[in-house]
Amino acid sequence: MDYTVQPAASLHGTLQLPADKSISHRAAMFAALHQGTSTITNFSEAADPHSTLDCMRGLGVVIKEPGENTIIVDGVGRDGLQTPSGDLDCGNSGTTMRLLSGIIAGSGVSARLTGDESLSARTMKRIIEPLRAMGAKIEAREDDYAPLNFRRDDELKPLHFPLPIPSAQLKSCVLLAGLFGDGPTEVVETLPSRDHTERLLNLTVEEKEGKRMIRSSREDVVPGQSCRVPSDFSAAAFWLAAGAIHPQAEIILPGVGVNPTRTGALGILQQMGADIEITNEDREGAEPVADIRVKSSPLTPVTITGKVVPNCIDEIPILAIAMLFADGTSRVSGAEELRHKETDRLSALADILESVGADFEEYKDGFTIKGDPDFRPEQAAFRSFHDHRIAMAAAVLALMGTDTSTVINGHCTAISYPGFWKDLSMLTN
Repeated sequence: MDYTVQPAASLHGTLQLPADKSISHRAAMFAALHQGTSTITNFSEAADPHSTLDCMRGLGVVIKEPGENTIIVDGVGRDGLQTPSGDLDCGNSGTTMRLLSGIIAGSGVSARLTGDESLSARTMKRIIEPLRAMGAKIEAREDDYAPLNFRRDDELKPLHFPLPIPSAQLKSCVLLAGLFGDGPTEVVETLPSRDHTERLLNLTVEEKEGKRMIRSSREDVVPGQSCRVPSDFSAAAFWLAAGAIHPQAEIILPGVGVNPTRTGALGILQQMGADIEITNEDREGAEPVADIRVKSSPLTPVTITGKVVPNCIDEIPILAIAMLFADGTSRVSGAEELRHKETDRLSALADILESVGADFEEYKDGFTIKGDPDFRPEQAAFRSFHDHRIAMAAAVLALMGTDTSTVINGHCTAISYPGFWKDLSMLTN
């Protein structure tokens, strides 16, 4: 379904953002591995975390959904997972497939993980290699791609694993497999990535000489996961950018997760001069939360390097839109990982920028954008490439236009933000 976007005279309002997907995935999985019942409120309505729920049910876990975005998980413990009767369909969710692969490999359950066309085109080599080193037998299409067939005949081997790239999904996959081992598995992180897994599982973390060592084993007690899931910072980022670049804007976002390993984009926007205020700081379970307000702001250019990218990887598409309206040239480098998301996001961004006549240059690992505070895109038909973050970035850009624009296949926003178009309409009316 295509969506039309009118230029916005102003952007004002308070938005109740969707629940954090990353935390929703993990809370449901870890609740299943806990020996007992967990009640998780404000669980994400997005399609991806519900793929996780379906997969956990396929492994014999009873999950009730009484309504009001609440789930009740009757955890079966590490040894209670059952061999599924059919495929475990991960849908479009890379988080589901990669984290669940760690659980399946660790448990020794035989299972086949599948996904939709988009997910099946995304390489799983990075998780296959360490899981094989731990003893998992994995058959994959072209040895890299789903479907993934798992079995394990021998004891799980503990693994010392220096992370080759800063990836929370890869880190979590290995640590989850390690939960089933008698000896400690250790992941060594040199660049920070999202730390939801170690927070929610209360894993041992040691910091030494600029590195983080995270360990897991069967000795770790999997805690219950009864909590309220914070609102998603990745969703908030679109409105933070929109509020900063629009000349008549004030947007309030209550109860947003402000985990410091997730909020790189917040610091970047503040560095660019965005008028952002953080109040009512609190905690939801293991996660910090706060209310965030953004107002119209003159922006200056920024440089984002590979050291910062892991902490803002999902937000780079909307940061690119903010850069369009900064007074000068911004640069992103070290972001080649964006080429391996739901689509090649660097190429998709280039397509959007080209369609509005932006002054930019695309590189293998990033881009430069020459911004202009007075830039106003003319009418355009933005291709979403069926990528939710590309579609939302295009919609924010369209708000700044001189005429009505279209986001082609804009319904894909439902993957992470089912109410995106409703919220956009509310801010502009």
